[in-house]
Amino acid sequence: MSAASCLLTEDQFLCSICLDVFTDPVSIPCGHNFCKTCITQHWDINVPQKCPNCKEVFYRRPEMRVNTFISEMAAHSSEQQVSKPGEVPCDDCAGTKLKALKSCLVCLASYCETHLEPHLTMSGLKRHQLIDPVENLEDRMCTKHDKLLELFCKTDQMCVCMLCTVLDHQGHSVVPLKEGYKRKKAELGKTDAEIQQMIQKRRLKIEEMKRSVELSNKDADREIAAGVQVFSALKESVERSQAELIDTIKEKQRETEKQAEGFIKELEQEISELEKRSSEVEQLSQSEDHLHLLQSFPSLNAAPPTKDWTGVSVHPPSYEGTVVRAVNQLEETLSKQMKKVELKRVQQYAVDLTLDPNTAHPSLILSDNGKQVNCGDVKKKLPDNPERFNYHSIVLSKQSFSSGRFYYEVQVKEKTKWDLGVASESINRKGKITPSPQNGYWTICLRNKNEYKAPAGPSVSLSLKCRPEKVGVFVDYEEGLVSFYDVDAAALIYSFTGCCFTQKLYPYFSPCVNDGGKNSAPLIISPVSHRIYLNDD
Repeated sequence: MSAASCLLTEDQFLCSICLDVFTDPVSIPCGHNFCKTCITQHWDINVPQKCPNCKEVFYRRPEMRVNTFISEMAAHSSEQQVSKPGEVPCDDCAGTKLKALKSCLVCLASYCETHLEPHLTMSGLKRHQLIDPVENLEDRMCTKHDKLLELFCKTDQMCVCMLCTVLDHQGHSVVPLKEGYKRKKAELGKTDAEIQQMIQKRRLKIEEMKRSVELSNKDADREIAAGVQVFSALKESVERSQAELIDTIKEKQRETEKQAEGFIKELEQEISELEKRSSEVEQLSQSEDHLHLLQSFPSLNAAPPTKDWTGVSVHPPSYEGTVVRAVNQLEETLSKQMKKVELKRVQQYAVDLTLDPNTAHPSLILSDNGKQVNCGDVKKKLPDNPERFNYHSIVLSKQSFSSGRFYYEVQVKEKTKWDLGVASESINRKGKITPSPQNGYWTICLRNKNEYKAPAGPSVSLSLKCRPEKVGVFVDYEEGLVSFYDVDAAALIYSFTGCCFTQKLYPYFSPCVNDGGKNSAPLIISPVSHRIYLNDD
């Protein structure tokens, strides 16, 4: 069948009606062949029945017989695919080029299944090197020596022929193409693994960025809601202050009007009395009764009792400073509200902390729930593990933070000394310690009842209006911010800004020494109540 197929062109296996390879080929009496479906549909439409090729007329639909030979040949032909764009065609096919199955590096040609058969059966050709089909086989020849490129020079990292190794690459490390191929393929595998790892890292980074955007959206929505609440409250405060200002001015105006109305009423009453006397005087003056006039004159001659209005006047009220005082009061109100808003904003990052007994100085006493610590008079015998402070009365929390924001509150009521803040993981925990950002500490402290300081290197003295009973600590890791708040006053105490955090941060607590019982009150990690609201008094 292979030999026969070599003598036939693909056109001989095409139906002249559908112009495709025969499907169920049948022969009609004139000897021509068609697909069974094609000729049947053709005769269903065209009457009388004719052969589409030779036009022979059949007055009765002739019997169609299956052409076994063409059927087998068509099936075999269809198995060998016609070369498509991008595929390597057979160099020996005449007319329609079939898809090549192999390329010969000796013949420098590519062959379809049929034309490949000699390389598989003939002894002389069986020794030729066959590879998967490739185009431009001439590129596999050395352009300088016109020999097959069958070696790989590791020194110059290039493919060479046998003559190249003797003439141009003498003494170089040369290996067969197959060995060079294996090594480079292994390198490609390693490279691909690295690329896949890079891809995976970037996909993870994309997911991280998407999560960041999602968190940013949530933060934005939360800030918008908080902003709307704040500005609504500010608007209400402004409107309330405006209404109070208008009421104050109107009240002054009402008092002025009331005073003027009282004076006017009094004046009108006097006028009425005077007009009455004037009428009596006029009437008496027209009397012709001498005795009556003389007897009535004494009582009418005296003026009726009246008030001296010379120094009486109505002065318009002074509004000088009314607006200024109202604005100043509004500013004070807004300032208080903004402090409450700021504290409320950071309180949303509240975390639940517990003290770590493995870090506590031996003189410290921790509560069972890990929420309270005070300094005792007795130094307990405890293992001096690397995490434990052995000189200062310090304890850290179990929880650490290496990103994001966190906030916690500590009750410092009735204490005369204390230290609060955060510390880096690598801080020195043995011997004398000097807290400062340079040493990994961001803290504030109380000394001698009313001396508040921020050890910022140098230390900064803090002036507070009142002694805080509860201190809030807020940290924004990425922003490099550590802020301390007087929770009850909703006031900012101090902020470390521009910090560069590179390690885990641990909340830091020091109740300081007992001081003979004067400083025996504990530091208490308090639950955050979120009780700060706008317009609270």
